[in-house]
Amino acid sequence: MTEREQGEHDLGERSSLLPEHSMLSLEEYLAMQRAIGNETRFRVLDLLVEEGARGATELRTALDIESNTLHYHLDELVDVGLVENRKRTEPSSDGLYSYYRATSLGEGILEHGVRELMREEWELLDAYGE
Repeated sequence: MTEREQGEHDLGERSSLLPEHSMLSLEEYLAMQRAIGNETRFRVLDLLVEEGARGATELRTALDIESNTLHYHLDELVDVGLVENRKRTEPSSDGLYSYYRATSLGEGILEHGVRELMREEWELLDAYGE
């Protein structure tokens, strides 16, 4: 079997990892995992899940990061579907026309991914000591 044929065979086997009528492709799930694997994006998503929707200025201040860096990471999170950018037709009481919030996929990947691993580590440390 050639390397290309092997790759196609492996891809066929991996696609069986998903339910028959999966909403997302394997590539989309993996892109989400890659996105959350970056510390800045993790911190952005964590803040949005814990504290709710926020404008870019609020996020920049809370996370103490440069505006261009924040927007780069927000764009990455939006592109993979973990965060959405919502627009208002009228400004909020704070004058905001645009804000970011975690999607249900964003909440799920945070809670059942990294946070779950962290909880398990704490439980093991409690059970077996340091």
